[in-house]
Amino acid sequence: MAKQANTLSLGTDNIGSLLWRYAAPAIIAMASNSLYHIIDSIFVGHGVGGAAIAGMAITMPIMNIAGAFGAMVGVGAAARMSIRLGEGNMQAAEKTLANAVMLNFVLGLVLMVVMLTFLDPILHLFSGGNASPETLKHARDFMKIILLGNMTQHMYLGLNEQIRASGYPQKSMRIILTAVAMNLILNPLFIFKFGWGIKGSALATVISQAISFIITFSHFCSKSSFVRFRRAAFVFDWKIVKAIISIGLAPFMVNICASMVAAFVNTALLRYGGTGAHDVVKTAGSADLYVGAYGIANRVVMLLIMVIQGLNQGMQPIVGFNYGAKQYDRVRKALFMTIGCGMTISTIGFLCCQLFPQTIAEMFVDSARGADEALMIAAASQAMRLIVIMFPLVGFQIVAAAFFQYIGHAKLAIFVSMTRQMLFLLPLLWIIPRHLGATGVWISMPIADCASITLAAILLYKELKRLK
Repeated sequence: MAKQANTLSLGTDNIGSLLWRYAAPAIIAMASNSLYHIIDSIFVGHGVGGAAIAGMAITMPIMNIAGAFGAMVGVGAAARMSIRLGEGNMQAAEKTLANAVMLNFVLGLVLMVVMLTFLDPILHLFSGGNASPETLKHARDFMKIILLGNMTQHMYLGLNEQIRASGYPQKSMRIILTAVAMNLILNPLFIFKFGWGIKGSALATVISQAISFIITFSHFCSKSSFVRFRRAAFVFDWKIVKAIISIGLAPFMVNICASMVAAFVNTALLRYGGTGAHDVVKTAGSADLYVGAYGIANRVVMLLIMVIQGLNQGMQPIVGFNYGAKQYDRVRKALFMTIGCGMTISTIGFLCCQLFPQTIAEMFVDSARGADEALMIAAASQAMRLIVIMFPLVGFQIVAAAFFQYIGHAKLAIFVSMTRQMLFLLPLLWIIPRHLGATGVWISMPIADCASITLAAILLYKELKRLK
């Protein structure tokens, strides 16, 4: 009864208090999840070198594809579960949980087998065939181990979404923090103590997530859980599967688009890096350095985005429950409050990247290791300053796209989410770097941000008029 009252409070408690209660642990969880990649990059950069950082950057499109399927099931099931709980339909909520588990298992297994089988051609494709043999070797060594643990990662992250959506945001946060803490302990042990290099970093990530998966799975096996596993629910219900995929298509497409963008960026940097008049590094072989610089800048930008996504996850059960309960005033209030917080976070990120770019870049690589590392720091500093130019308003666009998803408008959410990458950014990446080199890659991103922010504002205004 206490757990049921905790869930039903989504429709009665103060919106500000609810957003803080759900968003604070979600922000910590999402930021901590992003720290996985940052921790890997920092230890690899200092323990292996700049070439390994470039290798990890080459793997970003593959990581995004794997994340796309996990996000599709996890976010789609969480949104559907919140709406069903708002309607008071416990049986449908538990069926959603069971179908999400089975769907994640199947997708994770298939993806692991396919990507391991075709890993070399995939790496060649996503690097445009221009990466150095050393960079490709690091990428291959890293991804082989990560892909072997792909199924566990899918299950762990997907179930963690369900824990939060069913009324346990603090527990969701603690489980993710456990994984990050384990990764923080195992990374230096495997890289520096055992000398396993980039393979050690990948193994640390897989083991950390496996431990957290066991904890997450046991939560839903417990009778004390408000929503839990029931044997009868573990039958594929294609109506539920279709609903999960439909709602989850928005984050799926965002991740797929991110994969394409990462591949385009890597290709453009490997082809045109160092050729622009304003490029900071123009030495022979500087293309791989620019890929490493992008890897650093992208890690930082993704941390900021993940913080805002954590805020969105705090908004999700509030919006989903009240939308299901037809309390639209509370839906609007939660949205406006989340937009304000999101823009505050993105503005703070903008100021940090403008004022301290070199300090941030030096966290990832040690300039004392050699000239290449020092040049990579200079390139990453320029990248950070240019990429985040529109960031004070980016928080609004991220929240708006998530809002459409959380109220079940899957097609609109997909459209808003995809416009930035597909409609605006990819054409810019195809044209501008030919004339401006790596600098053209960096400035393409804020131009695309400006266009997508404008479009999101127009569509959100129309949706809010409909909700009245």
